Formats: sequence, structure tokens, C-alpha cells
Amino acid sequence: MSYTDIPLMLLTTTVWAYWLGVAVMIARVRRRTRKSVGVVPEQRIERLMWVVWVPLIALWLALPYLAQTSLQPWLAVPAFARDAGYAVLRYVAAACAIVCLAATVTCWVRMGADWRMAVSDTRKSELITDGLFKRIRHPIYAFSMLLIICSAVIVATPLMLTVALIHIVLMNLKARNEEFHLLRAHGDAYERYLRGTGRFVPRLFPRRSWR
Repeated sequence: MSYTDIPLMLLTTTVWAYWLGVAVMIARVRRRTRKSVGVVPEQRIERLMWVVWVPLIALWLALPYLAQTSLQPWLAVPAFARDAGYAVLRYVAAACAIVCLAATVTCWVRMGADWRMAVSDTRKSELITDGLFKRIRHPIYAFSMLLIICSAVIVATPLMLTVALIHIVLMNLKARNEEFHLLRAHGDAYERYLRGTGRFVPRLFPRRSWR
């Protein structure tokens, strides 16, 4: 590269920091609870998701870096993304990515030992309804989706866009699966929480029923 691509550098650092944070959470919660944190999911549906998700995450980690270093045109940032107008959007996306990381860390801290990567049918966790969870049921997933959208904006290659779309679909499937699980686990308390919150964005008006 003949110049420093600051948005791409910031994104690469942020994405790697995000997944390093996930690794730290796995180690910390495992050490505190002496129990599985869902690295290997219990449910068959989530194990099937993991088959797609693991290589997807590997690509997410690799593509921003490759966009800076690869000589392959299909991996490099496209020419249109270098234009002045789009360059501003890339800087905005980089700043947004950093905010997503910071907000996610806040959620991780709040969840503490109740944080998991997958649903557990054998372990009942606390129902967290305060902080960023007060209006949004899945703030971590919401910020993860926003972070990968920022990645697609900054890297701007067809492959990165494909990775982002698949990740968003999987996040929606996983969120729905968790909601059914938590409804079974917490009953009326979770149904009331469902009526008053949005899945990924705050709900302006509470629902009368959840179906």
C-alpha cells in the first residue's frame, strides 16, 4: 500500500480485540464457574450454527488484515471506497466499530459469570434486565451485527459483505432460539420482559402479548 489506511487499521485492531475479549471471557467464566461456557453447544441447532460460524469468524478476522496486505484485487479495498465521499463513511464506520466494542465490553462485565456462548439446557442463568439489557434483549448480538456491518462498509469487498450477511442471519436465528429457551426457563418473568423490549433495537411501545 502506498498510504496508511487508517479506518482499515482501526477496524482490524477492533475486530481482533473483540474476539480476544471473547476468549478472555471464556477463560474467566470457566475459571469462576468450573462449568462449560458453551464453546461446544449442547443443542443440536446451535452445533449446526457453529459449523458455519467458526469459519465465518475466521474470515471476519482475516479479511480486514488481508485487505491491507494482500496483492489479490478481490481481497483488497475496492477503488470506489478510496473516493473522498466514501472515505468519510469509512471513518464514521471505524468510529462506530470502536463504540460497538466498548458497549459490548460493558455488557460482558454486567453478565459476569452468567455469560455464555450457547444456550444451556442444564444450567439456569440469571435473567438480566438492567443496564443495556433494559430496553434491548440482545445488546451483545446487536453490537456484533453493527460491528460486522461496519466491517463490510470499511473493507467493502463482496466476500466481506457475504460474511456480514450470513453473520446477521445467524445472529437472528440464535437470538430467537435463546428467547424460546429463556421463556421456558423463566416463564412469566421473561414473557413480561419480552413484551417491553426489542430484540436488537429499543421498543417504543410495549406489546400486550408475545407471539
